Amino acid sequence: MKAALPADEGERLRLLHALDLLDSPPEPAFDRITRLLARVLDVPIALVSLVDEQRQWFKSRVGLEVSETPREYAFCAHTILKASPLVVSDATQDPRFCDNPLVTGEPNIRFYAGVPIRSSAGLALGTLCVIDDKPRTLSQEELDTLCDLGDLASKEVKLRETLLLSSSQLERSREILDASEVRYRSMFELASVGIGFLSPEGAWISVNQSLCNIVGYSEDELNRLSFQDITHPDDLATDLLQLQRLVDGGVEHYQTETRYVRKNGRPVWISLNVTSKTAENGELEYFVAIIKDIHARKVAEEALHAIQNELEDRVILRTRELREANAQLLGAIKRQRESDQALRRRTAELSAVIEHADYAYISMDQSGLVTAWNRKAEALFQWSAAEAIGQRLERLIIAPEAGRAHVESVENYLQTGTTHVLDQAREVTALRRDGTSIMVEVRIKALDIDGEKIFSAFLSDISARKEIEALLEREVRQDMLTGLLNRRALSELLPQAIARADRSEQPFALLFVDLDGFKAVNDDFGHESGDMVLCAVADRLRACLRKVDSAVRLSGDEFVVVVEGVNGLEDGQRVATKLLESIVEPIALHRVSVSVGASAGIALYQPGTGMSGDAVLNEADARMYEAKRAGKGRIVPA
Repeated sequence: MKAALPADEGERLRLLHALDLLDSPPEPAFDRITRLLARVLDVPIALVSLVDEQRQWFKSRVGLEVSETPREYAFCAHTILKASPLVVSDATQDPRFCDNPLVTGEPNIRFYAGVPIRSSAGLALGTLCVIDDKPRTLSQEELDTLCDLGDLASKEVKLRETLLLSSSQLERSREILDASEVRYRSMFELASVGIGFLSPEGAWISVNQSLCNIVGYSEDELNRLSFQDITHPDDLATDLLQLQRLVDGGVEHYQTETRYVRKNGRPVWISLNVTSKTAENGELEYFVAIIKDIHARKVAEEALHAIQNELEDRVILRTRELREANAQLLGAIKRQRESDQALRRRTAELSAVIEHADYAYISMDQSGLVTAWNRKAEALFQWSAAEAIGQRLERLIIAPEAGRAHVESVENYLQTGTTHVLDQAREVTALRRDGTSIMVEVRIKALDIDGEKIFSAFLSDISARKEIEALLEREVRQDMLTGLLNRRALSELLPQAIARADRSEQPFALLFVDLDGFKAVNDDFGHESGDMVLCAVADRLRACLRKVDSAVRLSGDEFVVVVEGVNGLEDGQRVATKLLESIVEPIALHRVSVSVGASAGIALYQPGTGMSGDAVLNEADARMYEAKRAGKGRIVPA
């Protein structure tokens, strides 16, 4: 069955062609994703597919020789119509695909799973998908892995969009002139990307504060250097070659990822976009460089590579989610020390930078009405410029509970000239048109133009960064094998449990559980089987406990259980008995089943005694060893 066309087909195809991804050489970022996906999901074919007007073309492919197929046969043409993943367990049983030539003939598709690859505006340009010639299904963990890697592929496409916009800004900036030189000087100073002007010899003529922040030099220090002085020695030859091509007229501009050396001697990865300005007689006047700090993204890519290696080492059965960290650009205050004549020549360029930047720019007058709203603000908050300009800001993006505080803050500043929110980065919650909230980093600067106060705000979406920070924090406190809390989490949990017990005047019991017979399982069946036993025990501990109780894998085959709100040791003994009875039940390992037992020691924390968490843990540990010496399978309370 041929897939319908998306409602945004025209816009989707225009962006796909503009990105120059079709019929382009392989790229390591996309190839790394498909290789990793094929290994993790154990499939013969993994693809990054771009859906063109009449075909689907494979930007990256594993296990498939052909580079494209007709769109009318493409499973991916169905996937881009969906907001969720498309999973086909057996194509021969699906009326949409059972007579598809790719099913009835090579490559004999039976199983297919794919997720859309989307642009910054949500346009589905293609898919990340896997194919097998045997029917199968995906577990939820495998489906999550497919979605995570699909997000990573989408981030690569969005980066390509950002670079395309940067190039477009440089070309269109020469056509726009704004009458307010003070405003555009502020735009240059506040841009969150580094901007610099260089002489034909490569010396820095003018730089903004963001560039100074990236390389660690002051403006005066940087203006005494050339770009050769701060370029990493290993990258300098390549940069000079590209610059010479620009001077010779071989290219109109060039973009590259390279390294600068900060003042402290440390390298920093940057995205560099350079164009030239020539006089009417063709003589080179200066270069314009836009520099973006991508060091965090590079570090995140290295971290992702390390996670990949760990997953391969622990075998596919123990694959964990891959997380991509993509750092957001830091905004900073910018300065410009050019003469009025030089500033006038550059205001057009700065206007284009703001309009097409990858951060939202909003301007508000002293009465609280919006006076400027760029394209990124339209995309981020879902209000068009025509709809937003002239409206009060608190009616557009400020949460109702914060609206009054916003109005009072503006009124207080206009009356006193003091405020704590200007000229600094702040993380706040904003609202979209559809009512959903979003975390943003905002910088606000107040300008005095013709006796009127103008407030300029630069906002960046930091939702992804906040999610990554939360995920990383959970990973630090979680045992990677069993999913239980780990030793570090226990060190935080015990003081909290003591504080709760003191407040409620109710004791808590700490159970120290050590498995009996676990070493024999490892010796007889191997460590992989031993890991399966540990996971099964962890599941049984969770099943026996309340939500207020906590289970911890301390190390090896040792577990700690904290049971809060007990009346005495008897409650702890009842829980321990329940746990040990659950643990001794047989555990299925492939074609055999094994049984292990457990010994437990119990310590009771009495409120107000001042007993430390370590003391409670050591007491339960000692009782556990008494249980071991008494013949195992025992429970010994303190």
